[in-house]
Amino acid sequence: MKYNSLGRTEISVSEICLGTMTWGSQNSEADAHAQMDYAVEKGVNFFDTAELYPTTPVSAATQGRTEDYIGSWFKKTGKRGDIVLATKVAGRGRDYIRGGEGADARNIRLALEASLTRLKTDYIDLYQIHWPNRGHFHFRQNWSYNPFNQDRDETVANMLDILETFGALVKEGKIRAIGLSNETTWGIQKYLTLSEQKSLPRVASVQNEYNLLYRHFDLDLAELSHHEDVGLLAYSPLAGGILSGKYVDGIRPKGSRGSINPDIGGRLQPLQEPATKAYLEIAATYGLDPAAMALAFCRSRPFMASVIIGATSMEQLKIDIGAADLTLSDEVLAEIAKVHRQYPLTL
Repeated sequence: MKYNSLGRTEISVSEICLGTMTWGSQNSEADAHAQMDYAVEKGVNFFDTAELYPTTPVSAATQGRTEDYIGSWFKKTGKRGDIVLATKVAGRGRDYIRGGEGADARNIRLALEASLTRLKTDYIDLYQIHWPNRGHFHFRQNWSYNPFNQDRDETVANMLDILETFGALVKEGKIRAIGLSNETTWGIQKYLTLSEQKSLPRVASVQNEYNLLYRHFDLDLAELSHHEDVGLLAYSPLAGGILSGKYVDGIRPKGSRGSINPDIGGRLQPLQEPATKAYLEIAATYGLDPAAMALAFCRSRPFMASVIIGATSMEQLKIDIGAADLTLSDEVLAEIAKVHRQYPLTL
């Protein structure tokens, strides 16, 4: 397992991050503990969660359960000090999470205290805004994205409020570093500028979707990442499991995410299938597991801080973590580039 620096912090994270969003819905507490045990054994030191989790589906009844499972594992194993722990505060829109008010000084403190209690810890290594209050183009919202209805003064005031709150929490020892998620290039840069102007904590990372079928980060976000040392924590590196090949030709395996969420958050639609099949053909030609190939591709990107995997079975987890040992040849990368040129945007 290799490790990367998280932004300009002194925090070092494994290039495979253990995602947790199925724990509490598709996975039991025992499953979650087994996954954490195995991941740590294989060198993973980075866990990512959120106050929202679990998902598939998200619900008020299960909200926070994933953090509970991580907390019980910390209590059982005593390994909190071995783990770089990331969690997130929800943005606006989920009525069952503090009335859907989103991230501001009051709600960040309430969210953090609740997460600390569930996680059975007194600090978070990386605390992230799950999605911007002002709106964004992630979660397949790019087709209706309209930034022109955003209030400029309100947006910047909210960002400053968030940074000032984070600054106070860093001083209190409750968080070590800060990150964003589902953010835009402008949003990240504005946070960086405000941090510099006000001597407040600096954004260390951004957690956005990235996979063979969705490579928006390759463009202006990659440039920002290079110049500003804001690494990507890639979520959905298998496009919700699509790139494993298990959903081709309309198949919906029992218990899979696609059997519970029919379109996997808008990803499972006809335009993706030709590209998916082309990537599966590359994997077959070169004798590679398609999921491992997709994850190894993400690892190869120069802006990648860590790739967030998610598994509902130990078999899947072993394949995903095993991708840390796979380096794609120039020939495979060239074939991937050809497919991407043919199908540049399919999600």
